[in-house]
Amino acid sequence: MPRPGAMVPPQKSKNFNGSIKKLMSYIGRFKIQIVLVMLFAAASTVFSVMGPKILGKATTGLAEGLMAKIQGTGGIDFEYIGRILVFVLAIYAVSAIFNFAQGMLMTGVTQKVCYQLRRDISQKINMPMKYFESRTYGEVLSRITNDVDTLGQGLNQSITQIITSTATLIGVLIMMLSISPLMTLIALVILPVSGALVSFTVKKSQRFFIKQQEYLGHINGQVEETFGGQNVIKLFNKEQETLDEFNRTNKILYDSAWKSQFFSGMMQPIMAFVGNLGYAGVALCGGILAVKGRITVGDIQAFIQYVKNFTQPIQQIAQVINQVQSMAAAAERVFEFLGEEEEDQAAANPVDISEHVIEGSVEFDHVKFGYNPDNVIIHDFSANVRPGQKV
Repeated sequence: MPRPGAMVPPQKSKNFNGSIKKLMSYIGRFKIQIVLVMLFAAASTVFSVMGPKILGKATTGLAEGLMAKIQGTGGIDFEYIGRILVFVLAIYAVSAIFNFAQGMLMTGVTQKVCYQLRRDISQKINMPMKYFESRTYGEVLSRITNDVDTLGQGLNQSITQIITSTATLIGVLIMMLSISPLMTLIALVILPVSGALVSFTVKKSQRFFIKQQEYLGHINGQVEETFGGQNVIKLFNKEQETLDEFNRTNKILYDSAWKSQFFSGMMQPIMAFVGNLGYAGVALCGGILAVKGRITVGDIQAFIQYVKNFTQPIQQIAQVINQVQSMAAAAERVFEFLGEEEEDQAAANPVDISEHVIEGSVEFDHVKFGYNPDNVIIHDFSANVRPGQKV
């Protein structure tokens, strides 16, 4: 592993699928809660999707009543419009209740998973010295704090967002087809463009998210060592060297964080532009169909709302993909730590000392040692300490 502050090329996930599978095994302990979250999220989405089409009936009733009043053949039926508005209000209230329930359940599951991960990390105490020799304490602590927090935040948002966005896409598509297949076809043209943009963003941002998590650990390690070793730094006049090393690491962290956030931030304005193109096409087609009497004004209003609801889940899924990348990078670092080989003290010293007489003498006979085979620290060391002797 490179020393903190050293320049390394951007890394890609070593085992993306493996880290996600291990994370799913932790979540699998809460199957009942996850199933309820999925049901509540789907129910919330279904009730929410019903709203625009029902509101379209109110718009149609208002437009037809206004035309009848202008022509002197009738008026606006406010009682009919009022009943529709009350019904829509009830639908949105039920949707909000289901959404609140799934959010509360998912938050509980996420915090329990984070608690379990922190407990497993804290119990990982029998690590061989070569592990800590090649890593700073701050970097190890970063896996307990920053990485687990990043994992928890991504987990809490990504699962529910994927469920609701997928359900919204399916529900909105069904409602759009029920209004006008032709207008739906025009709206669907934006999908290939959106897919290409999402794919481009994912490829560009993934390596920067991983590098950001790595150097966040390096920064924590340097800060911990610097504050803990102030006396040593001043004694050897290493203030400037320590500051330069921190600045190098901080610059790498800044670059990776900036690039990851830049590429993920590009998605919102680009998707908004693509969505506006969809609005223009739908409005033009809807106006032509309304003139021909094939759809009502309320249908156009509802369809435009559905187009907005159709592009929004795509944007949310794109954001979730970025969160999943950051979550996977954090999970990979956590599970890498949990998967490290532990030191077996019994295996390292298989001699049963109860069968030997302890005299108090210590002897080193041509010792060769190094934490890593390619970095030998002690090449040939011999010493003989007699009982009672101080060396």
